[in-house]
Amino acid sequence: MTPEKNELPDGTETGRRARFGRLPERIRPEDMVEETPATVPDPARDTYSSDEWLARTCL
Repeated sequence: MTPEKNELPDGTETGRRARFGRLPERIRPEDMVEETPATVPDPARDTYSSDEWLARTCL
């Protein structure tokens, strides 16, 4: 048995090697994640009220 020749024309071989000849560049996991706050911080909402616990627990 003789091995079959699977030769491609030069243009096709060059195009294939240009596209698939090497692995893509590595992407770090830190670059794939974007952290954004879920909501905009509201300073009026986050202020401490000494009477708030009373309203939450007694009503």
